[in-house]
Amino acid sequence: MNKLSNYQLFLCRSLSIWSRNIRVWSKLAGPSLMGNFGEPLLYLLVLGYGLGQFVGEVEGLTYMTFLASGVMCTSAVNSASFEGMYSAYTRMEVQQTWLGMLATPISVGEVVCGEVLWAATKSLISVSAILIVSTVLGLVEDAFAILILPIAFLIGLCFSSLALLVTSSAKSYDFFLYYTTLFITPMVLLSGVFFPINTLPIAVQWLAQALPLYHAISLVRPLMTGGEVTFVFMHLSVLVVFGVVAARIATHRIRKRLIK
Repeated sequence: MNKLSNYQLFLCRSLSIWSRNIRVWSKLAGPSLMGNFGEPLLYLLVLGYGLGQFVGEVEGLTYMTFLASGVMCTSAVNSASFEGMYSAYTRMEVQQTWLGMLATPISVGEVVCGEVLWAATKSLISVSAILIVSTVLGLVEDAFAILILPIAFLIGLCFSSLALLVTSSAKSYDFFLYYTTLFITPMVLLSGVFFPINTLPIAVQWLAQALPLYHAISLVRPLMTGGEVTFVFMHLSVLVVFGVVAARIATHRIRKRLIK
């Protein structure tokens, strides 16, 4: 019973941090939502219509339909990563908001959990916007596409945890360029966002299949296009394992950094 109450207290305090971040974000929600709708719409229209005229069909889909699911997952990754790096670093190092939180009974683990939940919420908001845009453009083939939303939240949990792990070692904002250049950008190019990975050499395909974005796209694309979702447990497990391991290491490193 005591254990259960501890878990409930942990969740309650984490949700209070999540709620605090929502209140801060709500002051700038208008421009943020405009970006959530505008940027993916530009990607879909410019790349989908532009390249689509040359590419034609990909895996039996119009190129715009193929691209939409990749853009959706990439947006979830970018939203969670930005929150877990730039925004989190600002709260940790510049504003020292986290130190103020730690002066209360809130623990480092609760701070990390609250930040991860908030970043995942941003991914959910971003993907919801793209799903609406895709539906208006006629790119959603099946009502089961609604299941993309919980998957978007899971993608956010995974990549915000990875981002917080990077933040735990950051000395400045410039440090994040290593992560985006050496991990995020190659991952987006190799994971099937713009073209099927089976066009790549076998060794590169194996590398792509080890990346979490590939598994996210493997779940989202068939849900959006009415295809069959295969290896569901494996895809979900990869996202969960990446997220849990990264969050635990990030918590340990942030604790060492803040509590001296």
